[in-house]
Amino acid sequence: MITSPASLKNERPSLYADRVGEWYANQTSDDHKSEHGQYLTPPAVAEFMAGLASAPSKTIHILDPGAGSGILSCALCESLASCGNKPNDIELVVYETEFGLLKHLSSVLEYLKSWLSSAGIELTFTLHASDFILENAACLDPRQTTLFGDTGDFQRYDFIISNPPYFKISKNDPRSRACLSVIHGQPNIYALFMAVSAHMLKPGGELIYITPRSFAAGPYFRLFREKFFEIARPLQLHLFGSRTDAFDRSEVLQENVILHAVRDDGWNDNVTQTTVRVSFSAGVRDIAAHGARRAPISEIMDVKSHNRFLHIPTSDDEQEIIHLVNSWPGSLHKHGLEISTGPVVPFRATQFITNENGSGKVPLLWMQNVKSLCTTWPVLTRKQQYIISSDATASLLLPNKNYVLLRRFSAKEEERRLTAAPYLADNVPFDVVGFENHLNYVYRQGGELSKEEAYGIAALLNCRLLDTYFRSYNGNTQVSATELRLMPLPSMEIVRLIGKEAAKGKLTTSEIDSWISEMLVQSGEATIDKATRCASNPSGAGITARTAK
Repeated sequence: MITSPASLKNERPSLYADRVGEWYANQTSDDHKSEHGQYLTPPAVAEFMAGLASAPSKTIHILDPGAGSGILSCALCESLASCGNKPNDIELVVYETEFGLLKHLSSVLEYLKSWLSSAGIELTFTLHASDFILENAACLDPRQTTLFGDTGDFQRYDFIISNPPYFKISKNDPRSRACLSVIHGQPNIYALFMAVSAHMLKPGGELIYITPRSFAAGPYFRLFREKFFEIARPLQLHLFGSRTDAFDRSEVLQENVILHAVRDDGWNDNVTQTTVRVSFSAGVRDIAAHGARRAPISEIMDVKSHNRFLHIPTSDDEQEIIHLVNSWPGSLHKHGLEISTGPVVPFRATQFITNENGSGKVPLLWMQNVKSLCTTWPVLTRKQQYIISSDATASLLLPNKNYVLLRRFSAKEEERRLTAAPYLADNVPFDVVGFENHLNYVYRQGGELSKEEAYGIAALLNCRLLDTYFRSYNGNTQVSATELRLMPLPSMEIVRLIGKEAAKGKLTTSEIDSWISEMLVQSGEATIDKATRCASNPSGAGITARTAK
């Protein structure tokens, strides 16, 4: 077996762990890294996470459930050792399943033990070469909980720190079956790490995790959020604005968030005085000089809702926009509207999709047909623009009537997450139409959208107000129908007024922002003038964070 790199004289353990991790990563393929869902934590991020931990007691129990090369364990121990009231003893438990890394992780922990000893702290560590979820998922079973809130015979920890693996697992995966009480659909493994870890904290124990931000919203994470936030009270959320810069040595195409939470069972019953610190940096390079603000928990999460979406505003402007949008009286459901996903899945309908016009062929629209407030068909693209209308495709086709089409995915370089356009039946002389699976479509149940309603809803979905609101809780490139179904909207009267103006001609996005904001103020459905001003200012909302008082 290859020997680990040697430590340097007076080298901090976290920097040694980083060197070992990068050395090991350079010996493995990209496919190997992806398979294990591991991404190296940069030293600056590890130091930031470790610095969130509160003052320790004399004996500390720490868990790192996905240790990798051990950088987070080392950074936390370094931080605790630098406290004025530093601990005498640290008991560290780490889990790692990648066989090739175990010997090198052990070398790092031995070096950490020696380094702490010179600081007068005795370290005892245990390295488990086993699956953290399968070993500990039983702690999620309420039958394991005693009258005193202790979970069976499981070890309880003062601090749990982790950069867990990120990848989806099937519903039939043993880890999914072991965590059925907190998952729905096809889960991501990192959510299982978070759920199990929360149940392994002591009362008052602290959890410090860096993960994708996708758990903040969406149907797949609804049950997880409900169960997790019953016992874990957020203390701080740190948001990375860049989808790639948080892990700048690898490509992670989601925004990242650091969550610092405390085990506080039943905290939802009294949230009046509960606040959360929200901080923000573009990525690693500016994390030491991050901006921050403090907000009531009620502004971050609706604790009375089972959905428990996490809005994470990074500035006062963004928070005011969230206030404004939440004050709107409508929604798709309240307006008698529904949103669904396009039923044409190309690989399942290959034999019916064509570029040939003619008898029995009807339009097939893709994301490429939809731009802001403009649906164009046909277009010159590799995507075939027709689908055969027959008994075999009847279930895939929709009546040709007015809809609002919305892209389900955004490219990482796009300025805005939401791209919507009206689809008007009068422009397409067919009885039925096909919408590909990467489109969502809005329609009126048992009726039809008017032209003004279609334009109004599309204009609102394209405006900066709703884009900023949506980005505050959606941290990936997917636009979920569930999230849009719950998004607040102005009254239908205002929607129609907006649509009447939007239908008059092609406007730039900044022009749309300006007159939507003005119309909302005039109608009385925008009582926060500052929010509407920053909504109409492309350089205003969502790019700056202010220093907390």
